Amino acid sequence: MGLGIHRMIQACIKQGLPEPKFEERQGFRVVFRKDAFSEEYLKSINLNERQIKAVVLAKRKGEITNKQYRELFGITDRTALRDLNAACEKGVFQRIGVTGRETKYALPRHKPDINPT
Repeated sequence: MGLGIHRMIQACIKQGLPEPKFEERQGFRVVFRKDAFSEEYLKSINLNERQIKAVVLAKRKGEITNKQYRELFGITDRTALRDLNAACEKGVFQRIGVTGRETKYALPRHKPDINPT
């Protein structure tokens, strides 16, 4: 992969956007896709306001922890865990780590193929 392509991918990721798609069709084409986790989409899959704000934070910082989530909203560990697990089940977050203090929640590179429920 060329350096220019790598830079485009990194710039998109840094801005919280999906990776661009590169195609060869009678030449070369780059397709930039919109934000996979827009507020409209997150509402359509019934995320609550805390979860949506956590997604916005994770887009900027790359990830969020249970502790950060609790402190941001002044909620209990149990509530934070319930919210974060629900977001994982809907494919919005990927859990990094198994359990404990080192567990982080990050956005997947691509929007999951699920239907809003």
